[in-house]
Amino acid sequence: MEFSKYKNIQIQKIKSQLSEWRTREEPINHSEVYRFLHSIRSSAGTLQLGGLHQLSGHLLSKLKSIEDKQWEKEDLRNFLVELISLTDEYETFSAKEYGSNKDYRFEENVPLIQIIDDDISMIILLKDVLEENGWMVAASTDPKKAISQYYDLNPDCVIIDIHLPGINGIQLLENIQQHTHQHFVPKIMMSLMNDRDTRMKAYKLGADDFIEKPIDLEELTVRIAHHLKKKELVDKLVLVDELTQIYNRRFLPHVFNRNLRDMKRNKQPFSIAILDLDHFKQINDSLGHINGDKILSAFATFLKSHTRSTDIIFRFGGEEFVIILENTHQLEAAESVSRWLTKFSKTPLQIDNETLFITFSAGIYTIHHQEITLETALMAADQALFTAKANGRARVEFANDTMVDLPKRKLFVSIIDDDPIIRTMLMRILNVMDFSNFDLNLAEFGDGVQFFKSNRLEEKGEHFLIIDGVMPVMDGIEILQQVQKIKHSHNIHVLMLTGRKSEADIEKALALGADDYVTKPFSIKELQARIQRLIKRMK
Repeated sequence: MEFSKYKNIQIQKIKSQLSEWRTREEPINHSEVYRFLHSIRSSAGTLQLGGLHQLSGHLLSKLKSIEDKQWEKEDLRNFLVELISLTDEYETFSAKEYGSNKDYRFEENVPLIQIIDDDISMIILLKDVLEENGWMVAASTDPKKAISQYYDLNPDCVIIDIHLPGINGIQLLENIQQHTHQHFVPKIMMSLMNDRDTRMKAYKLGADDFIEKPIDLEELTVRIAHHLKKKELVDKLVLVDELTQIYNRRFLPHVFNRNLRDMKRNKQPFSIAILDLDHFKQINDSLGHINGDKILSAFATFLKSHTRSTDIIFRFGGEEFVIILENTHQLEAAESVSRWLTKFSKTPLQIDNETLFITFSAGIYTIHHQEITLETALMAADQALFTAKANGRARVEFANDTMVDLPKRKLFVSIIDDDPIIRTMLMRILNVMDFSNFDLNLAEFGDGVQFFKSNRLEEKGEHFLIIDGVMPVMDGIEILQQVQKIKHSHNIHVLMLTGRKSEADIEKALALGADDYVTKPFSIKELQARIQRLIKRMK
């Protein structure tokens, strides 16, 4: 992304404020100077203005040691003399770069590491170190939320501290292991205790590694890299979902391409169906993920016993299943899936001495042309599935070649930041990102009060909030507290931007439901990858 335009805007913004202060008759408030410097530090780092970033940080530190005061113009000018000089120099020699620019190489599909630890200092340290290696990190201090996060995000590696509040790390490991069965997700335990009994218990319950605190960070990164390479190899070899014992999504492209070749030869279309269990998140929340797994396994068994031998079933992810129906026209596919729906909805499921009846929704797309890609077919079937959900669930809908006109899931993305430059940059980033599966509604707000006055969260659909942690009117923590009170807060996903590494603020943000945080200055590629990954996980 080209920063020249935004760098010049930042310089002009600084000079405009300095000019306004020079002509002001009354003294300048101390808090106004603080917000001015904080805004510079937040924006300059992201804009790769290293000199301004460092100098504004230095001035902020000095300002904190000065007693709250009303600044006279001359005193303030003397205090900001280096900043004035630097902005003049940059304006004159705009091609000059200040400071070193770090080359971030974040991609959307880089490995995701989950850290579960109640020590916020350790989380911040590990997150910084691991992200410097190009990995993405999700963190949680609350074991209960960590379990939910594990199921939602499907991490590639998990680091668990043994000493956690309420439930210890060994119990958490056992809970996760019951869910994953033989699905290989490397699990690294860490603890101040390194006695043999603790290590043996962890290994017996499925830990792949054990590291003692204090941690050798270089050694930890090497171990993680080793486990990730091993996972990549295992993933390539495994084509069967360990829980349901049907094919996983990695085998889907092979079967799809085989059907394309058969269609070219015999001139017969084939269909692809996506089936999604209704209200499955609520089932998981009320009955627990272990019982949720039993339901998924039962559903897979049902499908295997009621589909044709030529129908190939895949667990696509979570509670979604994909079925390729060979040599099947659209109406034939719809009739088959509707018949399965009727039978399954009348099939009693025994869970913890409770009898449940569960339904599913389905979307179908029929492939008539050799040029159709798997991605296009899945998108069309998924849009039909969305229509089925929107029309009341427990129904089957099908797409056709006018799939682009089908309704999409509504996604409301809200940027809440008091810095207009950051807001402008984020709007530009989001406008060029791929949200093809959503009907995107994008808006920006200068503070939390404006955001809540808009009643935006009353709109039906998914909500993704990008919130600045430090704002003068209502800060990010206060916004999160308000969001928590909203009835449907489970449909709200939050990425927090923080301009200071305040452990207390980060801890509060995670506890209040923030899905992730990014410390300013942030890399544009990193931010794009985080947003894309979090949004892809939305159900």
